[in-house]
Amino acid sequence: MSAHFLPPCVPLSRVDETLAQQGFALMDARSVCDWLALEPQGLAALQPSWDDLPSDQYLKDGGRYRRRRHSCFVVDGERVEPVPHRAHWQPLEYNALHGGMERWFDPMDPATVALPAWQRLLVQTAAVTSALKGAQRWYIEAHQFRIDTTDGIGRPTPEGAHRDGVELVAVFLVGRHRIKGGESRVFDAHGPNGQRFTLTEPWSLLLLDDARVIHETTPIQPQDADAIGWRDTLVLTCRAGGFQGD
Repeated sequence: MSAHFLPPCVPLSRVDETLAQQGFALMDARSVCDWLALEPQGLAALQPSWDDLPSDQYLKDGGRYRRRRHSCFVVDGERVEPVPHRAHWQPLEYNALHGGMERWFDPMDPATVALPAWQRLLVQTAAVTSALKGAQRWYIEAHQFRIDTTDGIGRPTPEGAHRDGVELVAVFLVGRHRIKGGESRVFDAHGPNGQRFTLTEPWSLLLLDDARVIHETTPIQPQDADAIGWRDTLVLTCRAGGFQGD
């Protein structure tokens, strides 16, 4: 088994402070449950929806390794408003590989969006963004990803190290199955400093101040030659003022 660099998780009481100081912060699953005021089974109720993600038809490298769904919300305090389904769009400045084009992905399952855990995820992610950037309405894009080893290798970030053009990025590891690799790397956007670690615990969380850090995840490979492995994540991006492409 390949070696893993352990994530430098911090206690819940230090998350806002750590995020403000270094531009990123990590929480283990227990802290995430406390942060959301949920029991583990509440989050576990979301997990089956990752088994029903359609293939990403926009990969410019011709790969078949990514499945995803995408939905958008506006969060103002405790109020969560789903918005009509819309394309995901990024400028080339932030995504040199897939930027500059409208990408229409299937929306999240309404039954998943209706779960109490989903509402808590959105509200708390908006709250941590407000603590960092100031209280306001947040325009949140939600991405469910499954990266698998169908092609022998799966690329969580085929665009390479990048920023997303938002205020905050929240990366939840939903699960890993029979893979190696998938190391997270976070770099100072304006200097040489960086850290690397591997998220392995379901529902552990990486929070990123998108203005200050660049991030990527290394490719995954199957742990066993005769089996397909995968890595499931939930990525929430919070942006002020509107969605990209408005």
